[in-house]
Amino acid sequence: MGQNVLLMIDVQQAMFMYDEKLYREQEVVANLQQILAKARAAGTPVIFVQHTDETDEDYRENSAGWAISGVVHPLPHERVVRKTSWDSFYQIELLHVFEEIGADQLVIAGMQTEFCLDTTCRSAYGLGYQNHVLVSDAHSTFDNKVLSGEQIVAHHNAVLGNRFVRLLAAADVHFA
Repeated sequence: MGQNVLLMIDVQQAMFMYDEKLYREQEVVANLQQILAKARAAGTPVIFVQHTDETDEDYRENSAGWAISGVVHPLPHERVVRKTSWDSFYQIELLHVFEEIGADQLVIAGMQTEFCLDTTCRSAYGLGYQNHVLVSDAHSTFDNKVLSGEQIVAHHNAVLGNRFVRLLAAADVHFA
């Protein structure tokens, strides 16, 4: 049997610095903290993915927005993997880290629903991680010109769920 891994995608300071708030921001933060505590208590590896973009001042390395948010800060022994695209697996070390620890089931949470979270879920499926979990109430985004954050999250849960991921609420996520 392989290893469960909690993948925290782009829970960075920039997400909390804008005038506009994330959809269900406080609930999502509480759920992120809940699953993080469960993973740590079970000894499940936690990997933080950190978006890095030198052309965007909010995500430029060492900027205030680039830092992993204090709401879920990594412990010294937890891995932080940087990425430069929406796909957490694109040209980065993440796949090597998974192979190193024998990861076979991913539990995915984080930001932003329609960008990095969606792309990473689909990419993981294509790479053979076909029994992974998206924590349905531990990801979020902002309203855009066409859809509200609520509609975006609901749409992605409906499209990704039971196709690319299994959906579980934070309360139903358990690590062995």
